[in-house]
Amino acid sequence: MRAVIMHAPGDVRIGEREDPVLVEPADAVIRLAATCICGSDLWPYRGDDHVHETPMGHEYVGVIEQIGSAVTTLSPGDFVVGSFMASDGTCEICAAGYQSRCAHVVPMGGIGTQAERARIPFADGTLVKTPGMPDRDLLPSLLAASDVLGTGWFAADAAAAGPGKTVAVVGDGAVGLLGILAARQMGAERIIAMSRHADRQTLAREFGATDVVEERGDDGVARIKELTSGYGAHSTIEAVGTQEAMMQAIRATRPGGHVGYVGVSHGVSLPGEELFFSGVHLHGGPAPVRRYLPELIQLIWDRTIDPGKVFDLVLPLADAAEGYRAMDERRAIKVMLTL
Repeated sequence: MRAVIMHAPGDVRIGEREDPVLVEPADAVIRLAATCICGSDLWPYRGDDHVHETPMGHEYVGVIEQIGSAVTTLSPGDFVVGSFMASDGTCEICAAGYQSRCAHVVPMGGIGTQAERARIPFADGTLVKTPGMPDRDLLPSLLAASDVLGTGWFAADAAAAGPGKTVAVVGDGAVGLLGILAARQMGAERIIAMSRHADRQTLAREFGATDVVEERGDDGVARIKELTSGYGAHSTIEAVGTQEAMMQAIRATRPGGHVGYVGVSHGVSLPGEELFFSGVHLHGGPAPVRRYLPELIQLIWDRTIDPGKVFDLVLPLADAAEGYRAMDERRAIKVMLTL
C-alpha cells in the first residue's frame, strides 16, 4: 500500500509499505477514507524530534475491512472514527476516562495512518462507528474528531470552560481554534483568541471568539488582564507546547482559575515558586479523545458543529510533501489528505 514516510527532517515521500494484517484478536484493519497532517508532525519535520524513515500519521477515519475474533462491537463495512491513541477500554485508567493513558496504550503514530490502510489495536476500545455511511461533506469534521477536535474539547474541559467564564486561548493552530469552538459549546461567555494571523483570527471569531489579542508573552498577559479588569481569565487553553506559551497561559489565568494544556511539551520547565503562589489549577496532557468521540460524532452528524473548517487545504495522499511544506510555512492551518 502507499504510505507517507519521513526519511529525515524536511524529507517526506510516498513509499510502499506492507498491507496491514490482523495481529491480535482485538485488532481491526480499516481502509482509510481520509487522513491528515497534524501540527505535532511538524516537530520531527523541523528537526526538533528524531525521525528516520518513519511512517507518519495518527488521525484517521475509514471503513472496517477485517476484524479479529475478539471484536464484538464492530463489523466489516462499518464507517469508524478512532482516537490517535489505541486503548483497551477495560483497564482502570480507561474506566476513569483517560483512555490516552490506558495501561496498554498503543500510540497510533507508531503505526502510521497517513496510508491507504491501517491496523487498529483494541478496536472495540478505540473505534466508534458513525450512525451510518456519512455524506462526503462530513468527512473533514469526522476526521477532525480523531485528534484536533477531541484535543481542543479536552483542553476546554480541563480548563473548566463553562457558563459565565472568560476563556483565553494560547495558540491559533487547529487545536487552539477548536478549543474555541469547544468553549463556545460549553457555554463560555467570553473567549479571547491570542493570534497574530488574520485568516486564523477570522476562523476564531467564526468558532466563537469574542476578542482577539495579538500580543505575546508578558505583553499578551497584560492585555488579558486589561480585558478582565485585572483578574485574568477563568480558564486558559495552552495549545502550543513551548515554554513561552505555558508561562503565558499560567500568568494570564486568575488565582483559582484553570489551565488546560494540550500542546506537546518541548523544553517546558515550570518555576515552582511562581506556580505555588499563582493558585492556578493545571490539567492536561495527551487528550483522551475516545472519551468524547460518541458526543462529538453526534454533534457533527446532526450538523450542530463544523470543525472541519480547520482544513483549509485538501490534497491527495500523493502530494503529502506539499502539505507538510504548506503547514511548515504557515500557508495552511491544517491539511487533509484524501485517498
